[in-house]
Amino acid sequence: MTRFPPPSPPPSSSSSLLIPTDESLTLIPGLPNDVSALILSFIPFSHQARLRPTCKSWRLFLSSKTLIALRQTHHRSNLSHLLCVFPQDPSVAAPFLFDPRTLAWCPLPPMPCNPHVYGLCNFTSLSIGPHLYVIGGSLFDTRSFPIDRPSPSSAVFRFDFSTSSWSFLAPMLTPRGSFACAAVPNSGEILVAGGGSRHTLFSAAGSRMSSVERYDIGRNEWVAMDGLPGFRAGCAGFFVGDGEEREFWVMGGYGESRTISGVFPVDEHYRDAVVMELKNGNGGCRWREVGEMWEAGERMRLGKTVVVEDGDDRSRPAVFMLDRNVIFRYDMASNRWRKESRLPRQVPCDSEFGFVVLDGELHVITLLKAVEPAEIRRSRLRKRAGTLYIQIYHPKKKTWRSLITKSPFNYGLDFNTAVMSTIRL
Repeated sequence: MTRFPPPSPPPSSSSSLLIPTDESLTLIPGLPNDVSALILSFIPFSHQARLRPTCKSWRLFLSSKTLIALRQTHHRSNLSHLLCVFPQDPSVAAPFLFDPRTLAWCPLPPMPCNPHVYGLCNFTSLSIGPHLYVIGGSLFDTRSFPIDRPSPSSAVFRFDFSTSSWSFLAPMLTPRGSFACAAVPNSGEILVAGGGSRHTLFSAAGSRMSSVERYDIGRNEWVAMDGLPGFRAGCAGFFVGDGEEREFWVMGGYGESRTISGVFPVDEHYRDAVVMELKNGNGGCRWREVGEMWEAGERMRLGKTVVVEDGDDRSRPAVFMLDRNVIFRYDMASNRWRKESRLPRQVPCDSEFGFVVLDGELHVITLLKAVEPAEIRRSRLRKRAGTLYIQIYHPKKKTWRSLITKSPFNYGLDFNTAVMSTIRL
């Protein structure tokens, strides 16, 4: 179990949102500072870092909580939908924010480093308000034996965009990686379920678990809940319903493993889902099992899934899965996956995909070298940093569009291990 310094409690909701600044400093000559602040709050987050050196007053304002407060208050319907990409261990490689509207990349500070652990992967990242959470994962610990076996992590980090700093939060009761995780809508709580200690270097090694926990952001504490019906890791989690009656769905994943010829380990993947009812924000009800979502031989495992929560019926979000070059949509009434659309630009089956929902649209991200002609792939201009090709599908309009952006990383981006999340700022 990973040990970190004592957790820092979340800031009180009653604390001031503003950081005192020198009122003698003028933001825009000839305009009152309150009007100037409102004007500057229109600047997208991805461009703020480049504008901070303009002058002292801009540096103070663009680094204060005032900016985030103004954007959350006056531009709530026009906030920037940003993609956060963790290419590998966040304590070693800094994550980046991507703004698809401006095609701009913005680096974030690396996560606090623990000298005893390394190689963090299989963690989960999600956002709530102006905060980004990094929860759990699998890593190597130099204090454990043998040191070449992965250990689950219980650590929880939070990045505050108002102060541009990381903080430690209360650790989970049970260390875990490759687990289902989702934020409870409009409640300031996070649920985690299942998981294990498997590392990306070990295809079917490590443990599995069935425990479930709920995190209260205001109290900065974890509370145990009724566990899953069985061991389940590598699963997806999301919420269905609103108001006092909600359901926490845990879908897919793998349980026990078997060996082929007694040598090669192979995961036993689930074809079903389990559901827990939550009333008044509390669990305690028994889990109910949902039948198999596809027939034997139809597919081996659940593909990458995303949930669109901004649909017409907020109580029943749209769940999509990417399987090779096809996007499927989950039909809860029939408990089946229906074909939604096919990628306009096909890519080889062995190519890596990034699949994420951003501003109600599905983004399928691949390296451009996987879809370019051979003569372009050999170009020397692209040896240092790759180029990302993003195909974007709008579920309501049933339309596709695409964009191309240069990767900010000086190495190839592995979508099988990279972690992506979205945030509105």
